[in-house]
Amino acid sequence: MPSELRDFLALSYDELEQLNLKAKEQRQNHVAADKVREDRLKYLSDEKRIKAVTVLFSDLEGRLHMLDYDKKFLLKSWDNLTFDGSSIRGFTAQRESDLRLGIDWAAFYWAPADVFGSGKVLVFGDVIDKSGEPYSADIRGILKKFAAELHKEKGYTLNAANEIEGFLFKGPDAERRYHETGEFEYVNTGGYYHSLPGDPLRTFIDTTAEVQRAMGFQNEKDHPEVAPSQFEINYGYGEVVAAADQIQLYKLICRQVATNMGLTASFLPKPVVGVNGSGMHTNVSVSNGKNLFWDPKGEEKLSKAGWAFLDRILTHGNDICLMLNASVNAYRRLDPHFEAPNQIKASPVDRGSMIRIPIGNEKSMRVEVRSVSPDANPYLVMYSIFKTGLDGETAEIKNLRQAERYLPDNIYDAIANFREAKWTTELLGEDVKGRYADLKQAAADRCPRLLGTFVKVPEVQYHHDVYNQFLWNRF
Repeated sequence: MPSELRDFLALSYDELEQLNLKAKEQRQNHVAADKVREDRLKYLSDEKRIKAVTVLFSDLEGRLHMLDYDKKFLLKSWDNLTFDGSSIRGFTAQRESDLRLGIDWAAFYWAPADVFGSGKVLVFGDVIDKSGEPYSADIRGILKKFAAELHKEKGYTLNAANEIEGFLFKGPDAERRYHETGEFEYVNTGGYYHSLPGDPLRTFIDTTAEVQRAMGFQNEKDHPEVAPSQFEINYGYGEVVAAADQIQLYKLICRQVATNMGLTASFLPKPVVGVNGSGMHTNVSVSNGKNLFWDPKGEEKLSKAGWAFLDRILTHGNDICLMLNASVNAYRRLDPHFEAPNQIKASPVDRGSMIRIPIGNEKSMRVEVRSVSPDANPYLVMYSIFKTGLDGETAEIKNLRQAERYLPDNIYDAIANFREAKWTTELLGEDVKGRYADLKQAAADRCPRLLGTFVKVPEVQYHHDVYNQFLWNRF
């Protein structure tokens, strides 16, 4: 159909940013859910140029799923959206397949038409089981409930900001074709902060940053990273569920922009041996009108509450490692030769520590969990870090922050630690814990047990971010 016959919504980047920042402010201010829903339904009804609403949710491993609902249908049926959960890895069994999608109207985004298509808006969904309760394997829902209860009972706001690294490779389908090529091709070999006019990595970073700004990310800085063809695009902190949503959108935007350029944005933690891997450093704090991690007289300016939070994470470091490093490939990154954060200790300066205490002030004081990989389920990362930091146990070790302990260097040990830990059962419940461990075991069993000195085809081919249902079913 000729484009001039269509009249679908296509807003300027400035208009998009204004709309997204207004929605973000509503979310930050905890505007009543029924008021937000009323606003959104009225907007969808009044805006005739919208054709569809894209509803997003994530499975147990963190893979993003998207369904497009015709706008007219959604306006009539928004409270009765169902889907087949048995087709989602880690969700329901076939005998109990029906699940519902609730709309989280506060998590509403306007996206650039030149990247996502015209006439569409995006919104995150809540997965709901038959009883009407949040579905036990929808970690976003678990995180949302946990954060809401803390805010209601204690006035706490859980804050997070992520530094997400990735690689840009030649070809639009580099990961899925890895079994044919056996290698990834750099688009740039310049390195840290490097840039030249017309450079494809710089063009990719600039374009992605523009899309992020338009979607209300409130960018801070962006640059090429240490490894060849590696990038990092930083943006401001947010409330924990919104922060996890932004991780999913960040990766989606990067992949979409890269594909439009005929390239691939990869979030494999260590796609190339011999250069730095990609991390997702997770900066966290807790506030109740003031930053509870700040104490100008505290050690490293971190409060006693902040140190207690940190110590609990160190105590459970091996227990939760599988949730922070969820793939076979992730354990290549925990290599001490490349600033690997594999030591279970805390330090203001040592980048080999699992946790770093950055320089901060009353507003910015935080704890940085450095061992997180960018392919982990962001909702599971946030939930395990905050729940552990607030409610976990503290080991009876004289100097926990300098103990000579290390994170596992392979997924098999991480799976064993996860299965054996009582704490992970308390976090997830026996059923969901078992499902998650089984998914990780299935991936591990498809890959060589020893990582070796080069990236093996199966650790890319059966990676949860490079999902191929046909291949999985043939194994």
